[in-house]
Amino acid sequence: MGIKIVPHAEDKRPLVEAFNQHMRDAGSSWGFYVDPEPWWMPKRREDQTVWREFHLAVEDGERVVGGYGLKPQTWLIRGEPQVVTDWQGPISLGAIDNRYAALGLRFIRDMLKKHPLLYSWGHGGSDEKIVQLLRKLGWLMHETPFLFRVCQPKRFLQKNAALRGDPKKALAQDVLAISGLGTIGLHAIHAALRVKSLTRFEATATVEPDFGDWADVVWDRAKGRYAAVAVRDAASMRTLLPIAQQHREWPPPTRLRVEKNGQLIGWAAVIEKQLTDDRNFGDLRVGMVADAFGAPESAGEIVHAAFGHLRDLGVDMVMANHAHPAWAEGYEAAGFFRVPDRRIFCASPALQAALEPWDRTKNGLYLTNLDGHGPMLH
Repeated sequence: MGIKIVPHAEDKRPLVEAFNQHMRDAGSSWGFYVDPEPWWMPKRREDQTVWREFHLAVEDGERVVGGYGLKPQTWLIRGEPQVVTDWQGPISLGAIDNRYAALGLRFIRDMLKKHPLLYSWGHGGSDEKIVQLLRKLGWLMHETPFLFRVCQPKRFLQKNAALRGDPKKALAQDVLAISGLGTIGLHAIHAALRVKSLTRFEATATVEPDFGDWADVVWDRAKGRYAAVAVRDAASMRTLLPIAQQHREWPPPTRLRVEKNGQLIGWAAVIEKQLTDDRNFGDLRVGMVADAFGAPESAGEIVHAAFGHLRDLGVDMVMANHAHPAWAEGYEAAGFFRVPDRRIFCASPALQAALEPWDRTKNGLYLTNLDGHGPMLH
C-alpha cells in the first residue's frame, strides 16, 4: 500500500500518539498535533480569510510517519486578492530514520499541489537542511531582520542565553552587569538610536477588548501602501486573535489602539511572558510586538507606543520580527537594535512569480510573526 498523505482525522489520533512516542523514544523533541482540529483557527466557515489544516503521511494504512500544517490566508498582492499559504513543519521519521529521509521532499510537493502560492518564514539560518533543499528546488530566499530593545540591562546581561554560551562572554557580561557599565552602555546605545531618528514620538496606546470597526478604518486607509500584505481587516484579526481562544503555545495577546493627537493611526497586538531556561532568552521576561498595522510613515509612532506599553509592564526586553523596510526603520527610530538576516522568507516559484517584479515588491512586503506560525515565546 505504501505511504499516502491524507487529512488528519479523529481516527488518526492513536496513530499520531504512537508516532510522537516513537520520536521521543529515539531522543527527538519533535512531534505532531494529536488533535485533528487545530486549536488555532480551525476552518468553520467558507468565508474565512485565514485558517489552519493538518495533513498526515500514513504508511500501509496503519502507521503515521510524519505530518505538516498549512495556514492559507488571503493576501493582497498589488491590490489583487490571492490565497497565500504558510507551512508548518514538516516533521517525519526522517529526523531519526534515514529510510524516510525523502519524505520531506514528498511533503513539499504535496503542499505545492494543494496551495501553489506557498511560503515559509523563519529558520535558523541558510545552513539548515530544509533551506538548502528549497534553494535547490529554485525557491526565492529573502532574509529579514530581528529587532529588539533592552528594558532591564542588568537582567538582560545576566539572564539571556544566546549571548552567554561562551563562558568568557558570560563572565564579561556579568562584570558589565555588576559594575553598572552595561546598564549605562545599553541605555546610551538605545538613546543614540532615538536621537539619530530626530523624531519626537507622541502617539499613545489604549487597550481594546477586541478588534472593532476602527480596525477596518486602519486597514482601508493603509492596505494600498503595501505591495504584498495579508488581509488585516477586523474580521480577519478576530479570527487570528479571537478573544475566547485558550492559547496553548503563546500568552493571550493585548490589542492596542494607537492614536496621535486624537487621531487613529494604527494598532498593535503584543504579548509578554516570563521564560525559563529558554535556549535563546534564558530566564528573561520577554515582550513581543506580535503584529501591528498602519501606514508606513506611522510605523515608528505605533512601535514606540507598543513598546511603552510593554516596558511599563516590567519586561526585560521587547522583540519583533518584521520584513518591511520602513517598519524596520520605524523600530530603529524607536530605539531598537536591528540584527540583519535572522529570518528567511522562502517563497515557492509560483509565489515568486506572483510577487514579480521582486526587486520592487520586496520593499513593500509586509510580514510579522502573525504571518507565520504565530507569536510563539518558549
